[in-house]
Amino acid sequence: MRIRLPQYTGKDYVVLAIIVVPYTILLNSVILGREYFNSASVFIISSLITALTHVVYFVACGAVAIIMKSRFSGEPQAWVRLGAMIFTFLLISGFYLLFLFWIMGKLGFMQNDHVENAFIWAYIGQAILNIFITFLMEGIARYENWKANFAESGLLRHTYHQSQLQGLKSQVNPHFLFNSLNSLSSLISEDEEQAEQFLNEMSQVYRYMLRNEEDPLVTVETELKFLQSYLYLLNARYGNSIQMQMDVNVAAAVKFLAPLSLQVIVENAYTLNAFSKKSPLLLQIFSVEDDCILVKNNIQPKVLTEPMDFESGLDNLVTKYRLMNQPPIQITEDENERVIRIPLIARKEEVLL
Repeated sequence: MRIRLPQYTGKDYVVLAIIVVPYTILLNSVILGREYFNSASVFIISSLITALTHVVYFVACGAVAIIMKSRFSGEPQAWVRLGAMIFTFLLISGFYLLFLFWIMGKLGFMQNDHVENAFIWAYIGQAILNIFITFLMEGIARYENWKANFAESGLLRHTYHQSQLQGLKSQVNPHFLFNSLNSLSSLISEDEEQAEQFLNEMSQVYRYMLRNEEDPLVTVETELKFLQSYLYLLNARYGNSIQMQMDVNVAAAVKFLAPLSLQVIVENAYTLNAFSKKSPLLLQIFSVEDDCILVKNNIQPKVLTEPMDFESGLDNLVTKYRLMNQPPIQITEDENERVIRIPLIARKEEVLL
């Protein structure tokens, strides 16, 4: 069975280990005077006695401090707690020194002519040390509480951000799925070979969409390959009304971004804009200085028959990058063109919550 000694802070016995030797030497030099250093046996025996009794005294004061902490808890009662602790420690110090002087006298180590003077100086020194140690321990306790609260708030913040990110995971658009199945149904009756190709591309698209639950980041190259399959499904439905140009250099292709980032932007573009063979929607995706991807599209506003929150996917993407502590996604727009700048992530380790 382990004995748990009282601890006001996690550093109580580190402090004890630091002070016990100099404390023992100073206190014995006050109590015994020159006799302490004149005899090796007196030096060794008195040092052991003082050190051992001081350990017991220190543990007792620690127990008192814990009681005071429980009785006068909270910031408003901090000074009451410190005052009560110091007052109690001074009382205990008096009994401790009386006991120590009695032992030294019984062993014949003390000179009777300077006992009273030695006791006064020993008590003053003990009082100063008590006050210093009390404030030191209170400071350590406050630092440990701050550190624990900071770690706890960091954990809560991490958990909160993770839950928010989970809520922002891109979900399969049910309308897109329904339209893709309709396109597949039409192709089966018209062109079986093209239907097989469409089914292959559709399976890749939905496999990628579902897999993004597992990894917070993908390479730009992986995202672009997915986007080509996604564009194939769009072209099967809309023909060449949606056109896409890609120009991403090798250095940018191996960097990372959140999965489905480009898909969200493309979906937002074709949802908000009107397009036809004569006036196609043109999307341009290219790298800039290896640290970002720009996505441009021409603006041809669609006439909406009913209000819908078409910007929610893009808003979620912006929020996702903020939660991942990354540079913000920048969106600029004029009458003719929208440009979205996505910062690239060099290493997965850069994503911190």
